[in-house]
Formats: sequence, C-alpha cells, structure tokens
Amino acid sequence: MTARQLLIHSATVADVALLAPLFNDYRYFYGKPADLPRAEKFLHARLAAGESVVLWATVGASVTPAGFTQLYPTFSSVSTARVWVLNDLYVAPDFRRGGIAQALIAAARTHAMAAGAIRLDLSTAETNHGAQALYESLGFVRETGFRNYSLALPPV
Repeated sequence: MTARQLLIHSATVADVALLAPLFNDYRYFYGKPADLPRAEKFLHARLAAGESVVLWATVGASVTPAGFTQLYPTFSSVSTARVWVLNDLYVAPDFRRGGIAQALIAAARTHAMAAGAIRLDLSTAETNHGAQALYESLGFVRETGFRNYSLALPPV
C-alpha cells in the first residue's frame, strides 16, 4: 500500500454514521454483543462533547473506513502535563497487514504532540501478542513499575 492510497481523517459528528459499523465490529471483536445503535450513540456523544478524538483511515478512493483509533485526553498530576490515551485501535480484517495501524498510531502521536502532551499511553490484552509486537516496534515501552486496577461501578 502506498502513502497516496492511505488517507487519515479526523472525525466529526457528521462522520458518525459512517464510522459506527466499524466501531461496532471493534466492540464485537472484544466480546461485546453487536449493537449498532449503541455504537453510533456512543461515538456521537463523545464527538459532540469534544471528549475524544477519532482518527480514521481510508484506502484509495473509497470513503469506507478501513480502520480507526480513538484518543481520550487526560493529565498526569505527577508530571503536571497533558497525556493522551490511545484507547481504541481497530483495522477491518480485509485491510490488516497493510500499514493502517502504523499510520493511525503515527497520526495519534502527531495529534498528541501538537496538543502539548508529554506521553501517549495505551493498554492491550495480555494475549494480544501481535498488537504488543506492533506497539514495541513503534517505540512504546511496556510499563513495569505500576499495576493497573479497575473498579466496576453499578449502572446509574
């Protein structure tokens, strides 16, 4: 795939209907039931409120999304600086191994740097060895000094 064939776009609310099926596939990949209306509502809410940045890729003249990444802003109190969390990264099966994930991560890095961030964080499943290899090849370093915990809260 040549650079001319791959385009990265920054999503707006107007792109939600186009992106929702791919976001739905991403959720399904991680074991959630398919629910296109839920996927669309979630993306719309994040983008409308300016709570996330979604970067998405197209290949050639197609307007069909081939992959996307979703970034969330946060801060490091210790570093007193902005950090971006690369929370979601997904490439449609027909487009894998074509450089799309690398291009999306590069665009995420550029976005974070332009926003003055000191770091781009992500996490992935212990069993997702392909993703781990990709991230490490792009300069991400596995964190060893901290353990991550999660507390499930009841629905409101």
